[in-house]
Amino acid sequence: MSKKDKLIDRLLKKPKDFTFDEIESLLSYFGYELKQGGTGSGVKFVKDGSNEVINFHKPHPNGVLKRYVLDQVIEKLRKDGLL
Repeated sequence: MSKKDKLIDRLLKKPKDFTFDEIESLLSYFGYELKQGGTGSGVKFVKDGSNEVINFHKPHPNGVLKRYVLDQVIEKLRKDGLL
């Protein structure tokens, strides 16, 4: 099983310790690029060559994502046919 497949499997299980670094790696596999927002902790991932965007706040201080962020990412990836 590849690292991408392991990350997808882990995301779908919605663990309480899924990190920002893991979501950044996973989204990069799908062609998304991290764009820092203006001020604050807002970030967005923009898909190469399209207008597809995933927005959320970068977690701090520990980097662990909230459950609703995982739900949002899963929903978006399913809508785009990537999961």
